[in-house]
Amino acid sequence: MSDQIKFIVDNLNKEPFRKNYNLITFDSLEPMQLLQVLNDVLAEIDPKQVVDIREEMPEQTAKRMLSLLGILKYRPPGNATDMSTFRQGLVIGSKPVIYPVLHWLLQRTNELKKRAYLARFLIKLEVPSEFLQDETVADTNKQYEELMEAFKTLHKECEQLKTSGFSTAEIRRDISAMEEEKDQLVKRVERLKKRVETVQNHQRMLKIARQLRVEKEREEFLAQQKQEQKNQLFHAVQRLQRVQNQLKSMRHAAADAKPESLMKRLEEEIKFNSYMVTEKFPKELENKKKELHFLQKVVSEPAMGHSDLLELESKINEINAQINQLIEKKMMRNEPIEGKLSLYRQQASIISRKKEAKAEELQEAKEKLASLEREVSVKTTQTREFDGTEVLKGDEFKRYVSKLRSKSTVFKKKHQIIAEFKAEFGLLQRTEELLKQRHENIQHQLQTIEEKKGISGYSYTQEELERVSALKSEVDEMKGRTLDDMSEMVITHFLVFFELTQECDEKKAQYDSCAAGLESNRSKLEQEVRGLREECLQEESKYHYTNCMIKNLEVQLRRATDEMKAYVSSDQQEKRKAIREQYTKNIAEQENLGKKLREKQKAIRESHGPNMKQAKMWRDFEQLMECKKQCFLKQQSQTSIGQVIQEGGEDRLIL
Repeated sequence: MSDQIKFIVDNLNKEPFRKNYNLITFDSLEPMQLLQVLNDVLAEIDPKQVVDIREEMPEQTAKRMLSLLGILKYRPPGNATDMSTFRQGLVIGSKPVIYPVLHWLLQRTNELKKRAYLARFLIKLEVPSEFLQDETVADTNKQYEELMEAFKTLHKECEQLKTSGFSTAEIRRDISAMEEEKDQLVKRVERLKKRVETVQNHQRMLKIARQLRVEKEREEFLAQQKQEQKNQLFHAVQRLQRVQNQLKSMRHAAADAKPESLMKRLEEEIKFNSYMVTEKFPKELENKKKELHFLQKVVSEPAMGHSDLLELESKINEINAQINQLIEKKMMRNEPIEGKLSLYRQQASIISRKKEAKAEELQEAKEKLASLEREVSVKTTQTREFDGTEVLKGDEFKRYVSKLRSKSTVFKKKHQIIAEFKAEFGLLQRTEELLKQRHENIQHQLQTIEEKKGISGYSYTQEELERVSALKSEVDEMKGRTLDDMSEMVITHFLVFFELTQECDEKKAQYDSCAAGLESNRSKLEQEVRGLREECLQEESKYHYTNCMIKNLEVQLRRATDEMKAYVSSDQQEKRKAIREQYTKNIAEQENLGKKLREKQKAIRESHGPNMKQAKMWRDFEQLMECKKQCFLKQQSQTSIGQVIQEGGEDRLIL
């Protein structure tokens, strides 16, 4: 209860309530104030609930809150009688009723806001059937239902868009970026068109390039389809191999299995399951029920102060002292039979605890084995889906590690070469800067000389003419090489594609054969491991069962031997210790006790009638005395009328 109140106070002190409570002030609130706090929380969930409850009748407040709590699907604890108690407590502002409601509302405020918002549009208004006979009312009701369905659809789409991770700002930025890319691509295409139009037979070249692009796309699609079909074939072969291995193992197990071993295995499983169902699970269920009952009792009690804790501690100390006294008395008596029985009880409790511990260990081991098998299957599936290969094991993993080491050595060498290139690049860059600076100085000196001679701009014009002539020669040369380059490019791509396809097919065939062999080996090893684990579990359960049976038989044999010795012994003192003599003595004592009780019952039956008559007379006498008392009190209150004097056993009234 204290944790619940602390949670409520912490949430009420936050936004949007900001109540500024602490545990003491909140616990000291009046019922009306507590109802107002509950109404404020409901108003935060549904704005229609903004009401000052001082201006509202208590019945209307309870009806309004119960209606909203029903819409929010709040279920009070208990049965139908507790529901009436809940309604009454909500009317009077009872703390045991209000606190759980506040705790439940503050735990899921956002979810309840959504539910209250949807309830405004999704709670169907029931129209009586006699009104639906009117066509106008029926059409309006139909439109109302259609609009409700449309609202459901739109709300689902809105929620999907909210949870999809996209926002309008991001979409707008993406659209603007795509529009800019589109404009750039359009400009680039226009520039390329202008450049291509100057080339001869450009339409035919464009057509060939378009066909080449289409064939490349078709080639990629076919390669992808081929890869998918190969993967499907590989998975189908693996499944076939697994099924064949399972079938082979099942046939082998059926051939080697005997009815006796199967029956023995089933009997062990039945014994284990019956122990779990009849002994372990009922005990655990009973302990959980007791713990739940204790926790409910603790929760239902009010908050405890320091004085209450001190009182409880004193009671605990007193009870512990009483327990110690009883133990001392029992030890002082030191009865031999009780000692033997306590020894047997102790041994039985130790055996039962060991049995429970081993059963728990067995259950945990089974669960751990199942979880590990699931994890292995999941990891294997993820690895296969990630790159289509199996997990490396043994020698393959060693070869893979050595390969990584060799690649790491090559990487370090290449990294050193790159560092040397970077150093040389820095040196060349510095040289380039110096040469550019010298070129600028020489160019400046040349411009001053040209100005002095009256021919400024001569060197710049000469450079431009040389650059234009060089560009023209390059363009002419490029025009001549374009068709040859394109034809060579097509042939080269075709040859490369053909070679790569052959190499890919060869590598894929090698990989498939290697993967199939590894998969078959792995399945065999897993089958062997599974068989050995099952055999180990069977032998372990057989050992524990045999050990428990031996101990039980030893205890029974020892008890039977002691009983026989005591029974045939000539010593009367030793003979009295026999269980048979003790039971005979107990039977005789119980028979004597029963005889005495029957005699006592007979006496009670005989005196029942007179006793009842005497009790009735005493009740009549009590009524008579009560009547006299009332008369006397009435006479005392009527002093204005006269005075009663008692003389000689007579009552006289003097006016």
